[in-house]
Amino acid sequence: MQIKDQIEQLLSDELLQEMVRTWHHLHQNPELSFKEYETSRYIRNLLDQWEIDYDYPFAETGILARLEGDTPGLCIALRSDMDALPILEETNLSFQSRNQGVMHACGHDIHMTSLLGAIRILKQLKPFIRGEVLFLFQPAEERIPGGARLMLEDGVFSNRKPDMIIAQHVYPELKAGQAGFKSGIYMASSDEIYVTVHGKGGHGALPSKIHDPVLMASHILITLQQEIRRKSPSGIPTVLSFGKVVADGAVNVIPDQVKLEGTFRTMDESWREEAHRLMEQIATGIAAAMGGSCEIEVRHGYPVLFNHEDLTRVSKKKAVELLGSNAVKDLDIRMTAEDFAWFARALPGMMYRLGIGKPGSDQIYPLHTPGFRADEQALRTGISLLSYLAIALLKSPPV
Repeated sequence: MQIKDQIEQLLSDELLQEMVRTWHHLHQNPELSFKEYETSRYIRNLLDQWEIDYDYPFAETGILARLEGDTPGLCIALRSDMDALPILEETNLSFQSRNQGVMHACGHDIHMTSLLGAIRILKQLKPFIRGEVLFLFQPAEERIPGGARLMLEDGVFSNRKPDMIIAQHVYPELKAGQAGFKSGIYMASSDEIYVTVHGKGGHGALPSKIHDPVLMASHILITLQQEIRRKSPSGIPTVLSFGKVVADGAVNVIPDQVKLEGTFRTMDESWREEAHRLMEQIATGIAAAMGGSCEIEVRHGYPVLFNHEDLTRVSKKKAVELLGSNAVKDLDIRMTAEDFAWFARALPGMMYRLGIGKPGSDQIYPLHTPGFRADEQALRTGISLLSYLAIALLKSPPV
């Protein structure tokens, strides 16, 4: 019997329903970044029940579990994130979040469940594992500097560095049963931009007696948008967006300072650093020319995510073997960011996308929204594909 047939047999309706219950529990009990204490405890209790070895903690709540095959070989790591978002859920699902204002709106509950299910499958397939599989349950994907970086700094791979690492991420635009791949540069870097503009406030009816920081901030915001777009190198996608402007004055009161907060994303690390310098130069120059001053803080977030080309190519081929060619899609670049990029910098890495849309429906529930939801049949694909790739990539390593 082929491995894919054995995985299908092992992933029985009974096991799948057990994993659905696990998913519901995780979805009902979301925790924010760096606060995944109960989530981590729940996962460790399962690992103890299943007699799976693990090390803990990394980055306070992170877990590294391991499973050795019966035959020596290379090492592959499978990664899931654990944190949720500060969003009030509005799905009215029977297993809706019990934690007011916190929601698994990015599918990390599905990632954890898929990885837990893969552990159950792979433990029963130890004779077919040529090497070792590591299972990472990572905190704080949603907040910089990112749990991936902190786990690396904590020495998560100090005992054995994997030869490769893969992860999956839900994708509402694909249907349950489908998966998507993109080799090379896939997701953008992500930095947080904080600008504080200082002026001299006063009565709104007496502009000659003040140095208006609201006006300065307006010029800074518009000029930054124009200049960053104009000076970005040809062919390099770039996004600068400001989502928060705080003046905190009144209809006739000009405040002494204004704050701008935004995000900067691009697909090139050299241009990323150059743009940081350019933004500071533009902002401080405008404020000074208008009689004020300006401070700009760039909080470095995640690097560009690069999917190892050979690892992606072979993984896509194996996904076709498991799911069929019609279920495996090619993806375009995305300006969203992922701290998995830290792992992919440290060793050959690849992140693919897992379809979660309801087959036969045109309705899409976007990530990071109060109405986000997933079709439970996505778990079957998430569990089986992780399991199949782990065995196949160790048997025929592309790196």
